[in-house]
Amino acid sequence: APDTPVIDQAYSKLSNSITVEWRAVPGATNYMLTAQDGDSFVETIVKNSPGTVTGLKPATLYRITVRSINSGGKSQPSPFRKVKTVLAAPILSVHSPSCDSIAVSWKAVHMAAGFSVSLVRSDGLGRMLKQNTTNTSLIFTNLDPGTLYTIKAYAWNANGMPGDDFTYNQRTSPNAPVDVKVAFNSGALRAVVSWMPTEGALTYSVTVSSGLLKLRCNTSSASCMVPSLQCSSEYYVSVTAYNDAGSSEPTEAVSLKTIPCAPVNISIEEDEPGHLLVSWSSVSLGHYYVVFVKSDDGLEVHCNTSHTQCHFQSDCGFTYFISVFAYNKAGQSPSGDVLNYTTAPCCPSDFRAVFISSDTVRVTWAPVRGADLYETRAAGGSRVVFCRDTATACTLSALQCSTPYNITVYSFSEARGCSSSCAPQYVATAPCSPEIKNISKEGLSVISVQWQPNNEEAMYVVTARGEAGLWHCTSTRNSCTLMDLPCGSAFSVSAIARSPAGQSLPSYSIPLETAPCCPNDLILTQVTQSVTNISWSVGRGAQTYVTTLESPKGQAKCHTLQTYCLLGCITCGTNYTVSLRAISETGLTSSCTYQGYSSSACCPSGVKLYRLSNNGIRVFWRVSDETIKYNADLHGSKGNFSCTPSLGLSHCDITKIPCGDVYTVVVAPVTDKGPKLTFCPKKIYSVTCSGSSVGMVIYRGKSNAKHI
Repeated sequence: APDTPVIDQAYSKLSNSITVEWRAVPGATNYMLTAQDGDSFVETIVKNSPGTVTGLKPATLYRITVRSINSGGKSQPSPFRKVKTVLAAPILSVHSPSCDSIAVSWKAVHMAAGFSVSLVRSDGLGRMLKQNTTNTSLIFTNLDPGTLYTIKAYAWNANGMPGDDFTYNQRTSPNAPVDVKVAFNSGALRAVVSWMPTEGALTYSVTVSSGLLKLRCNTSSASCMVPSLQCSSEYYVSVTAYNDAGSSEPTEAVSLKTIPCAPVNISIEEDEPGHLLVSWSSVSLGHYYVVFVKSDDGLEVHCNTSHTQCHFQSDCGFTYFISVFAYNKAGQSPSGDVLNYTTAPCCPSDFRAVFISSDTVRVTWAPVRGADLYETRAAGGSRVVFCRDTATACTLSALQCSTPYNITVYSFSEARGCSSSCAPQYVATAPCSPEIKNISKEGLSVISVQWQPNNEEAMYVVTARGEAGLWHCTSTRNSCTLMDLPCGSAFSVSAIARSPAGQSLPSYSIPLETAPCCPNDLILTQVTQSVTNISWSVGRGAQTYVTTLESPKGQAKCHTLQTYCLLGCITCGTNYTVSLRAISETGLTSSCTYQGYSSSACCPSGVKLYRLSNNGIRVFWRVSDETIKYNADLHGSKGNFSCTPSLGLSHCDITKIPCGDVYTVVVAPVTDKGPKLTFCPKKIYSVTCSGSSVGMVIYRGKSNAKHI
C-alpha cells in the first residue's frame, strides 16, 4: 500500500462542501477524502489534490482525513483536520410595495450572527445599495419605478465568516401613467384612451365608470378602445399600469361626456295649409337641436333651435322626411326615428296622349309627389272608359275610332285622398281602319283598289308590298290606282287612313299576283329535217311554258316545266309563227310572241354518181324546189371534193377524182347564213380502177354493193 498523505490545508467556501489540499504520495493512483460528523461520515474518491467533499451540512464541524490508494491497497488515514462548513444562504422573499421601494425578508439561518443585503440595477446603471442587519427583513427606498434590480444576500457567523449568497431579481412596480387623453367616436359610441408609456409597465388597465357601471379594457400598448358606451352619459376614465411586481396607482379620473341620445316623441302637424310644425321631447345633455326636413325631390332645409319645436313651409304633392338630432360638445346624437309626412297630391301635369291604334290611346303624365294611385277617365261617344294604376301611364283601349274624347287624370294619396280639381283635356282618336272591297286589273301593270270610306277628312294610303318592292297610291275618296307593277310578282295589298289625329291600323291584306313575265330570249335550232329545238330564258313568276310553231301546213306544240323543248313534225322549207305562253302556279297566263321562224330547205333525194371519161364524177339528185341552190360534198381518204351547180340545176361535176377510194357523199341545200346543214342523208360510194384508166363506181348500201 502507498504511504499516508499529509493534509496541508482544509477549508469551506460553500455551505455543503469542504475543499482539502495535500502533498502527493508516490505510487498513489487515487485518494479517499472522508468528512466525519459524529457517527456519520461522507467519503469521496478523487484523482489528485485538491479535492472536495460535497453533500455536507451547513455550519457543521467535520473531521477531515485523506487516504492514498493504489493497486496494493489503501494507506492509513492522514492526521485529521477539523473544518466547519460555512453558513447556508438566506432564502429571500421579495416584493415591491410601491413604485419606488423593494421589501426583502427571509427566514433565520442556523448559527448566523448577522446578514448582508445588497441591491443594484440589473442594467448596471446607478450605484449599489448595501445594508447589514441582524433582522430578517429590510426595505430599500427611493428606487426607480418599473426598474429591474438584482438583490444579493448572505449570512455571517460570529467570527464574521460569510456564508453562501442568494441572488434574486425584482422589478419595482410601475409609476402611474401620465398625459391621459380620451378621444370619443360619436358615430360608433366608443372612446379611445391613450397615455404616455410608463417605464417597466407590461400591461395597462383602463377603467371607465358611470355610477354602478364599470367598463374595463386591458392592453399592452399605450392606447385602448372602450366600446359600447351609452348616449347622454358622463363617464370617469382612469388608467392603471401593471408589471410582474404589481400595479401603479390609478391616474386621476378624466371626465367623458358622450353624445346625447336621439330625441323621441317626435310629432308632425300641418297646423295650416303649407305649414308644418315639428315638436319633440327634451334630451339629457343636449345643448341644442337641429331638425332636417327633406322632400322627396332631394331638396333639404333645416332648423337650429334650443327649444323643442320648429316650423317649416310645405307644398302640395310632396312627401317630407323629418329627422331630429340633439347636439353637445361631444357631437351629434344617433339617428332617431325618421318620420314622413305627405301633403295632398297636386294634379298631374305634362299630360300626353299617344295613339297606338284607332281604338287604343296611351296616356302619360309627369309623376305627382305623394300620389299613390292615378285614375284616368276618357268620356266620349256612348260610354266612359277608365283605368287605375300606380304608374304614370295608362292605356285606354276599346275606344271608338275617329271620335273626340274628354280625358282627365286624377291623383290619389292614401294619406290625403284625391285631387278632385284637375282640368280635362280633349283629344280625338285615330281614324278607323278602311275595308278593301275590290281589287281589279285595268292593264298589264295597272291595278285599281276600292275600299269602304268610314272616316271624315281622312287621307287613304294603299300599299302593295312584295319581294319586288313597295308601290303606293293615295286618295281622299274610295279608290286609287297602283301603276307600273312588275310582272311575275306577288303582293300583299293593304290600306290605312291618316288624319291629324293619327294613323289607323292597316286593313286586312288582300293577296295580289301579276301575270308571269315573258322570257327575254328565245332560240330555235333545227336538229333534223323534221325536229327543231326551242330554248328560252326564265320568265319570272312562270311555272310552266307552252311553245307553239304554226304554219298553214300544220302546228307543233309542247307544254313543259323546263326552259327548252323539242318540236317534231316540222315541215322543211316552211315559214312558222312562234308563240309562247308563260303560266304561273296559280294559272295566270302571259302570251308572248316572237319573230317568225323558217325551217331549212328540204334535203334532195335520189342522189347518184356517174363516172366520166376524164377521171371525173357527176353527182345527180332530185329537187323539190328549183329555187333552192344545192351543194355536193365528197369525203375520202385521198381527199375531199365539192361542187355547187347553178340555180335550178340538179347535178354537178367533180373532175380528176382519184379512183380506188371510198367516198361519203352528202348533198344539202345552201343556206344564206349559218353553218351547212348536217342532217341531210349520207351515201357511201366506191370508185374502182379498171386497167390503167377505166374504172367503175360502186354504191355501198346497207347490205350490198351496187354497180353503177
